[in-house]
Amino acid sequence: MRIVYSPRYHIDIGTHVFPTAKYVQLHARVVSAGLAEPGTLVEPALASWDDLALVHTEAYLQKLREGVFRTEELAQLEVPWSPEVVDGFRLMTGGTIEAARLALARDPVNRAAARAVCHLGGGLHHAFADHGEGFCFFNDVAVAIRVLVRDHAVSSAAVIDLDVHQGNGTAAIFAGDPHVFTFSMHQQYNYPVHKPAGSLDIGLPDGTRDEGYLERLDGALKQVFEHLPEVAFYLAGADPYEDDQLGGLALTKRGLRLRDRMVLQAARQAGVPVVVLLAGGYARRLEDTVDIHFATVEEASRL
Repeated sequence: MRIVYSPRYHIDIGTHVFPTAKYVQLHARVVSAGLAEPGTLVEPALASWDDLALVHTEAYLQKLREGVFRTEELAQLEVPWSPEVVDGFRLMTGGTIEAARLALARDPVNRAAARAVCHLGGGLHHAFADHGEGFCFFNDVAVAIRVLVRDHAVSSAAVIDLDVHQGNGTAAIFAGDPHVFTFSMHQQYNYPVHKPAGSLDIGLPDGTRDEGYLERLDGALKQVFEHLPEVAFYLAGADPYEDDQLGGLALTKRGLRLRDRMVLQAARQAGVPVVVLLAGGYARRLEDTVDIHFATVEEASRL
């Protein structure tokens, strides 16, 4: 399995509920467990401004380059602006692009096999075309899909967003696009307040546990793969966890692992390559978030 990662994902945003240290800790654990063998780890390049412009407006990109934001715009981003922070998110977007290209590369041994590629980052689903929100400067998934379409690598894609928060930016960007199926299953009464409609949205009640969650997911995945995507982007958020600071669902670590397995097996059965992204995770103990993300990588390694 190929893994995409950069130590520069540990972005300095000060004391914050968004623990960018999780990327470094997860990478160390993946390496120590032997999941990242020599030659399988890929460090990405910055996403180009031209690539970013396939999704984001020039006015918004100019603000990001210059740091000229109104107070309310910075409050909406919820992450401090600096050139280093912008480059960190550009790099993470480049990582999702690279992971998508690797997922579509044919296996020289089994050319018919679908593959999973893990990006130890990404899933910035709250960024809209003309503004950022909720710790997300760029919408890396949307940019990667537009790059693949531009380069004639795919004509259709699916987004399987299982972060605890609805993927509002992704849904808005692809609204009305019949070639991109956006599926989000999230806590209904949580951020964001306004949830643009995606292709399939399932808003779960507070306190939903493993059994109810997995039952809803099973039926939804059938709909996703009936769309016949050529690639799937799986946002494997750790924040549906029962002890997450920003979530109100009640999944256990075992339930989240079974969730990952269900998604990855459905993709395998459909013969669709998968780009696995971390998305959110804000457990009270950082090691719990890292545990959950590690289980996702471990399950992907078995695809």
